[in-house]
Amino acid sequence: MRHFLNLTDAGGDGIAAMIADALDRKTARAGWPKGTPDADAPLAGRTLAMVFEKNSTRTRFSFDMAMRQLGGTTIVADAGSMQLGRGETIADTARVLSGYVDAIMIRTDDHAKVEEMAARASVPVINGLTDHSHPCQIMADLLTIIEAGKPLPGLKLAWLGDGNNVLTSIVEAGGLMGFEVTAACPDGYTLAPEVIALGQGRARCTGDPADAVAGADVVVTDTWISMGQAHAEAKLAAMMPYQVTPALMAIAKPDAIFLHCLPAHRGEEVVSAVIDGPQSHIWTEAENRLHAQKSVLRWCFGQIG
Repeated sequence: MRHFLNLTDAGGDGIAAMIADALDRKTARAGWPKGTPDADAPLAGRTLAMVFEKNSTRTRFSFDMAMRQLGGTTIVADAGSMQLGRGETIADTARVLSGYVDAIMIRTDDHAKVEEMAARASVPVINGLTDHSHPCQIMADLLTIIEAGKPLPGLKLAWLGDGNNVLTSIVEAGGLMGFEVTAACPDGYTLAPEVIALGQGRARCTGDPADAVAGADVVVTDTWISMGQAHAEAKLAAMMPYQVTPALMAIAKPDAIFLHCLPAHRGEEVVSAVIDGPQSHIWTEAENRLHAQKSVLRWCFGQIG
């Protein structure tokens, strides 16, 4: 049994195996109706429980379709409609769901919740997002980068804005896969030293957006105000110098690509000219949540890696 709570759980070899599997499966079903199962239906008979304590579009739809394409099924529940929303513990919920389903994906706030879920469950547990990390998103990002013709070893990735959960997983990926991450963040919103350490010497923070983007192969940003965050006005004011604009993209390599995990707030962290411009790969990135997560599921069941 394998849990996927952070990228380190799979390691560099596991990540590479999942990306290769995702590329093969995506190519093999090109042009098929979305609801048609893969030819081998490797998760036939398996059921995934999807538990949401936070709103979701991409995570909800992509995991649901991932299981359908792999031949399995899903049961989806918001925490508010479960006893979890009325005080039942994560530990008790983990034990109960383990008797009903073959794996659990949970999207929540405190990372300790997914750790507790994994500790108490007798089936694989997948982190669909916590305040600490977002490994499933980064698997899709890595797949998108490789599809764009950019090998990961030696890659230069620039991050603009908040030192958040997505950035934490990007730094972790850089350490595991051998690429550099330079994060431009305002004071008060940078990464903790223990997160920088996940980059294994390949990650650094700067206060200068131009410094981060210079010579970058990939430019990434995210929403500045996450779900449930307070003090939005002060944070927005601090973040505005880090907005991704065509002028900033021009400092990166000419063939640099732009990524954003979505949803985007146009005119805040990025302008529409970049989102809709020729360097943007965000729609492929969003679709790749589906393809990457199919391989995450197969890895959790020990079918690859």
